[in-house]
Amino acid sequence: MQYRIHNKTGAEVSLLGLGCMRLPKPDPSSEGIDYAAAKAMVDTAWQRGIRYFDTAWAYHGGESELFIGKALQDYPRESFFLADKMPAWALESKEDREKVFSRQLEKCGVDYFDFYLLHSVQNSNWDRYEELEVYNFLARKKAEGKIRRLGFSYHGDVPLLETVLKAHEWDFVQIQLNYLDWELQDAKTQYRLITEAGLQCMIMEPVRGGALADLCPEANAILRSAAPDRSIASWAIRFAAGLPGVLCVLSGMSTPEQLEDNLSTMEAFTPLSDAEKEALDAALAEYRKARTIPCTGCRYCLPCPMGVAIPDVFRLYNHKYAFSHSAESLKNAVGDLEGGPAACVACGQCLDKCPQSIAIPTHMQEICELVK
Repeated sequence: MQYRIHNKTGAEVSLLGLGCMRLPKPDPSSEGIDYAAAKAMVDTAWQRGIRYFDTAWAYHGGESELFIGKALQDYPRESFFLADKMPAWALESKEDREKVFSRQLEKCGVDYFDFYLLHSVQNSNWDRYEELEVYNFLARKKAEGKIRRLGFSYHGDVPLLETVLKAHEWDFVQIQLNYLDWELQDAKTQYRLITEAGLQCMIMEPVRGGALADLCPEANAILRSAAPDRSIASWAIRFAAGLPGVLCVLSGMSTPEQLEDNLSTMEAFTPLSDAEKEALDAALAEYRKARTIPCTGCRYCLPCPMGVAIPDVFRLYNHKYAFSHSAESLKNAVGDLEGGPAACVACGQCLDKCPQSIAIPTHMQEICELVK
């Protein structure tokens, strides 16, 4: 495993981190965790050199913190870095800050967090974080030794990022960065602003929720021709890890196979060569020709009050229609889905929750038209 040094504290962080949002499940439709399968993955990760584990209040319906706390009890506390996050949506008052933070320490079974973040800072919640003085509260926790490094994860636009960076003293920033969002969501500018501020980046969604692990057939063929022995996903991991301002690349791995692939990539990590960058540009050009819905499957939009399985509907659209344009295949797949698009009433409750700013009701209506 390769490691990078945190420029503020000297901490030696594994270049690959385990994100605990997409752990193995006992049932694909559930929010729960298959503890035995997930624990085996954590053990493999630790034994192979992963030292950064990222969880959050809402992951796996609140079970992620409990799981990772138990899973890491087998290892010395100083041998790993644990990251958790303060959720704006769980805060009704200033008193809730202490309630949430204390409960997180309890759930994770630790006395301190190595890295701690304001969760999913964006245009719709930044004012709330400021009104409740969340940074000031967390800065006090840092002074008490209960937080070692304080940062924020980001899903807003560039102007707000400039505001947030200047508002307080940060130790790191976590952003969504991959070769698709480099231009699509202007991750390029976000990365530049963060590094110009003297901060390093934690990378989330390097494979965009798995979307960049299997592109369209034309794009896959280009990458396989350029590197027959490498997985499609490895290109995305190497793109993110190759940036000098990146401290750690987080991957939400769901299977032992995904873990092994990422470990193999990072254990023998090399940045993309110029020839590989050209191949990736060509593959991306082919991929962009398809009209995919940019859902990462984060499930922040759930629960839908009408029971629509929003991420599943979008996943089926991308897999069954975006590349093949087979409305019949999409119709058959959606017909077997509990919580299909027809149940959407366009109430809009999901809109502010989506980190990707997807026009969810509009897409649901379009999919309904396709499968009539």
